[in-house]
Amino acid sequence: MSVEFVSGKEHYDNVIERVASVKKSLWIGTADIKDLHVKDGTRTKPFLGVLADLLKRGVEIRLIHAKEPGPAFREDFDRYPILKTGLERMLCPRVHFKMLIFDFETAYIGSANLTGAGIGMKSSNRRNFEAGILTDEAPLIDAACEQFDSVWRGEHCTRCGRRQYCTDPIK
Repeated sequence: MSVEFVSGKEHYDNVIERVASVKKSLWIGTADIKDLHVKDGTRTKPFLGVLADLLKRGVEIRLIHAKEPGPAFREDFDRYPILKTGLERMLCPRVHFKMLIFDFETAYIGSANLTGAGIGMKSSNRRNFEAGILTDEAPLIDAACEQFDSVWRGEHCTRCGRRQYCTDPIK
């Protein structure tokens, strides 16, 4: 693979469908997260159901997002009790990066939020114009992991400037 440019429906086909095959670890960073649905055979199911399945298999999942999702997301979240105890989740109002890191071996780095119109199954005439890269290049994966982890560890919290909007400051 090396570095692959993805846009349009490729985000779904090459990035989101890869989530279900994660074996050990999935890190997700997104500014916006909504009630995204994915293919499940001939049907669809909430993306949160895929995450719940991963957690049941022992996969570590970390999610950083910038704002609280809406009521449809919350409803689906509540349908999967394992998400409350197993999903490591952090809200940071400064996060604007969009990335998924799969088993520390492959990474998506791009513009698409975790929404139907961003990276989901919306039809081509309802999809945002997004672009990103999917890569297994170690230097790119290392840089993505470091950026994600620096936010996760709270490295920026003391000088953030938006602490009044942070519901759960780390430091």
